[in-house]
Amino acid sequence: MGHKQTITILGGGITGLAAAFALQERKRETGADIRIRLIEGSHRLGGKVQTVTKDGFVIERGPDSFLARKTSAVELAKKVGLEGELVRNSTGTSYIAFREKLHPMPGGSVMGVPTELSPFLKTKLFSTGGKARAALDLVLPRTSEDVDQSLGHFFRKRLGNEVVERLVEPLLSGIYAGDIDQLSLHSTYPQFYHAEQEHGSLIRGMRNSRTKQKGQEAGTKKGMFYTFRSGLETFVRKLEEALTDIEIVKGTRIQLVEKEADGYALHCFDGSVSKTNALIVTLPHEHIPSLFPTVPTLQSFATTPSTSVATVAMAFPKEAIEIPYDGTGFVVARGSHYTITACTWTHKKWPHSTPEGHILLRCYVGRAGDEAVVDLDDESIVKIALDDLSSFFYMKGDPSFSVVTRWKEGMPQYTVGHRERIQEVRNELETAYPAVFLAGSSFEGVGLPDCITQGQKVANQAWEAIL
Repeated sequence: MGHKQTITILGGGITGLAAAFALQERKRETGADIRIRLIEGSHRLGGKVQTVTKDGFVIERGPDSFLARKTSAVELAKKVGLEGELVRNSTGTSYIAFREKLHPMPGGSVMGVPTELSPFLKTKLFSTGGKARAALDLVLPRTSEDVDQSLGHFFRKRLGNEVVERLVEPLLSGIYAGDIDQLSLHSTYPQFYHAEQEHGSLIRGMRNSRTKQKGQEAGTKKGMFYTFRSGLETFVRKLEEALTDIEIVKGTRIQLVEKEADGYALHCFDGSVSKTNALIVTLPHEHIPSLFPTVPTLQSFATTPSTSVATVAMAFPKEAIEIPYDGTGFVVARGSHYTITACTWTHKKWPHSTPEGHILLRCYVGRAGDEAVVDLDDESIVKIALDDLSSFFYMKGDPSFSVVTRWKEGMPQYTVGHRERIQEVRNELETAYPAVFLAGSSFEGVGLPDCITQGQKVANQAWEAIL
């Protein structure tokens, strides 16, 4: 090639930024003379991590937080000097919207799986028959074969339709914005399968894991999530500032990756060509097949489903709303007539986000199979959210302002067999395009820590591939 060894990262979302930071660390540790580039198609970094600050409010357009127990995000935040900015969510009751009422989440529920008898028996969310059916989990035989199946099939078999539709589905599908009867158990929540296998019952398994967790966190009632005081986009800006040994190119899109004798030629849409020895691709899955037209298994990525969702954040003066619930928000049970799928009382969950004397609500609309609402104009989406919310508490007047965000086909769906398909793609890519690596929310987890872990992993693989 006639130039120094080069590693190129395509995509400047959180996965690509984590990969770049990990490569920079390796370069500094070893003193290796390696060129590292990050190419981003848009004119900003961060992907779906976007924060709006307005009139003292901190509003997230994309994710609003990340899981504390998955440590990769916290560790990376510390490395870029953001430890003092970390904020945990306020804890409080979460609710389920069902039949015109908000029902408190039954105490002891772990992602919808009951682990305490008394709260489960007392809740009015389920009928007596529904409760009895869920209890059958304690005596049903464990799943006999380690074959991937849908979340819906697995949970219905263990707990019955009623508990699934009214509790499990709104919690689990909200995270992936997907249909639990299509989503893969192995690729989304394998821990449920392992708990059932180990204890012969999902309820016993989750009770055991909850007891262990409570023992480790004895005496504390901490929130499960972190964000940053000035918003998640602070993380992106700090990472960009820290990447002083990385060449960052924005506003450039790659059209084709061409294999050469000692690396790859990256053909850009503007006609320019650059060379690289190793390539990390962190783009959304639908953009990848056209880069590698000779890899048959990759072409199936073009038809991998993604769901469109929208969020609407609305600010109000305190006197405009009376929320007679002590909690942080609610999710909507499946089959309800509401258009919104969830609502976070952001001013309660994240008090730092909202000025004194004000209220901030964030609603979610759009779900798998019912995405047309995302295409409505901002005014219509705000009106739909207000109409739905007025079923549950008193509201007076319009919001002071609102922020509507659409993510068209923004949530990749890990359907049954996802893990096996990804492995096939990687195997074929390794043969046809050695030293090319895939990572990001389309592959092994959609949360920030999952994406960071993937970025760090492929960074190490790319480094080893050229040294």
